[in-house]
Amino acid sequence: MPYKAKKPCAHRGCAALTSGRYCPAHAKQAMKNYNKFQRDPDSNKRYGSEWRKIRKIFLASNPLCGICREAGRLTPAETVHHKHKLTDGGTHDLDNLMGLCWSCHSRLHAEDGDYF
Repeated sequence: MPYKAKKPCAHRGCAALTSGRYCPAHAKQAMKNYNKFQRDPDSNKRYGSEWRKIRKIFLASNPLCGICREAGRLTPAETVHHKHKLTDGGTHDLDNLMGLCWSCHSRLHAEDGDYF
């Protein structure tokens, strides 16, 4: 299946083509600005350096999307999902985590009403 056409970076004045929203040169700065100005400060505490380590280890040991695998599809896991939300008392324990592709992760949160 062919890839989607690349588009210009969303950073003002950058004409680099990318498959994401920002080119690699501007993605780190965009994430830094998001964490500083738009993200809830409590989220920054919950998803700090400890979480990044846990996430990396979990994705290395669980490389496939859990929902897609149950449906008979082999899709790489791109994110780690908490089965029981941290805001509801969940933890970073491995039995509370699930590797998901972006599509399944978005669908789960949309069904829960977590997104707009």
